Amino acid sequence: MWLVFTLATTLLWGAAELFYKKGSHEDRKYDHLRVCILVGAVMGIHAVFTLLTADINYDPINLIKYLPVSLCYILSMACSFFGIRFIEESLADPIENTAGAMCSVLCVIFLGDKISLPVWIAIAIIVAGIIGVTYTERSGEVNRKQKLGKKLAFFAFLMPFCYAIIDALGSFLDIFYLDNIETSPLVGITEDNIELVANVSYELTFAICGIILFIFMKCKGVKFELPKQKDKILAAVCETAGQLTYVYAMSGNGAIAAPILSSVCVVSLLLSRVFLKEKLTKKQYLFIGIIIVGILMLAVLEGE
Repeated sequence: MWLVFTLATTLLWGAAELFYKKGSHEDRKYDHLRVCILVGAVMGIHAVFTLLTADINYDPINLIKYLPVSLCYILSMACSFFGIRFIEESLADPIENTAGAMCSVLCVIFLGDKISLPVWIAIAIIVAGIIGVTYTERSGEVNRKQKLGKKLAFFAFLMPFCYAIIDALGSFLDIFYLDNIETSPLVGITEDNIELVANVSYELTFAICGIILFIFMKCKGVKFELPKQKDKILAAVCETAGQLTYVYAMSGNGAIAAPILSSVCVVSLLLSRVFLKEKLTKKQYLFIGIIIVGILMLAVLEGE
């Protein structure tokens, strides 16, 4: 069954990226905040469902204990939601998926981890692809600056990199929280419930952030108009459902599941091309392909 859950997670997260982009609009100033609110709402519902149906003896203090990790993940997603208002999803998603490589580098720098030469090669391939993609932004083939203006084009293109860095930091912090129950700051955890406790803490924090953002938008007099947010709701549902199937996917054969899950950026690229009719330049496709090769190579090597 782990393979079914792995494939389901890959498709759900790929679909989530599609609906995130489909539901985001350049001309709606707070559209990225609307996405955050709806993701927070769906995650909050799932967290409450988990607390009611799973016997995990959840201690509310874990909301505060896990807050540094939760905020990293939430902030990284907010950066992503802002970026895809202006950037093609097929361009943003591969860059965002380099977070795994960045986390590996953080582990080497701060934890003294040793990684093999093939892993370094995979990271080098990813870096080469990123440099190439950055170069294409300066070429005459990409007219983002003319369309958005120099300042907005810069910040929009920066957002996928912000996502990757902040998400990598969250994954790095997760090592301290999830790798060893004896040293974990979380309270009332066992080997069986530690991941659920962390996930519930994250989802409840996202729900609280969603409520705060909703109040902010109301104070600003911004219309929310829930019936017009169908794509955002579908994205939030796919995101949360993917998280649920992810737990079961990794509980089976993680060494094989991880490389498959890393292909979500490929799924996202294909869906964006088919359903959103996104078109990139040949050079962009080339360098994105290089990034994807590096990501898949890294996932396979770390799964061994």
